[in-house]
Amino acid sequence: MGSLDNKVAIVTGASSGIGYATSRLFAQDGARVVVAARRQRELDALVDAITRDGQHAVALAGDVDDEPFAKALVDLAVERFGGLDVAFNNAGTLGAMRPTPDLTAEEWDAAMRTNLTSAFFAAKYQIPAMLKRGAGSIVFTSTFVGYTVGMPNMASYAASKAGLVGLTQALAAEFSPRGVRVNALLPGGTDTAMGREVANTPEVLELVRGLHAMKRIASPEEIARSALYLASDASSFTTGIALLADGGVSISRT
Repeated sequence: MGSLDNKVAIVTGASSGIGYATSRLFAQDGARVVVAARRQRELDALVDAITRDGQHAVALAGDVDDEPFAKALVDLAVERFGGLDVAFNNAGTLGAMRPTPDLTAEEWDAAMRTNLTSAFFAAKYQIPAMLKRGAGSIVFTSTFVGYTVGMPNMASYAASKAGLVGLTQALAAEFSPRGVRVNALLPGGTDTAMGREVANTPEVLELVRGLHAMKRIASPEEIARSALYLASDASSFTTGIALLADGGVSISRT
């Protein structure tokens, strides 16, 4: 038996990277998964892969910064699978990467809406559905950037992702007494399309690897296993935390 048997889960940012790997892992572990991202073709391929393995998934394409989309995902989980138990709110953006005085207000707002406001929209609809089930687990993908490490030219990304930790703590204090746990997952450097936007040359990639105590970056599947831990009852006494799965980048000085 898997740790998510008979559970219903939403995964956003599911078309690639950490979201894709987590969708596959949740399904393999017994969950019925609602996968979400902007790209319909990639979502359809993901659902096909999951169903070919004898597991259950359904896709809905849209933007997480659109409040009606957050509601539609929960409605789909309830209509197709009967409820909602787990949400991995993973979709996000790097936003504009440039010196802070050169950022426009529109660029700042776009990063905040995609990375932080979307999390509020998600929780607004996910929590009531979980309360109807008597329990649930919400996981937000944050980052070590702006939490344990400052990096230049990433102000909007750092601020929006750090805000997720505060949201996590507030929601955990508010809803853990009613059975809904809320945690943040903070990956280190990971081999994803977003990660390759930062490490965009062999020299920069080698520098990023060297920042980590483990002297490498993660695979998406490694981060997915940490998401599974927070989503499942393996972490039943864990709520309100910022879980670093960062290969030691936060403590490395070598």
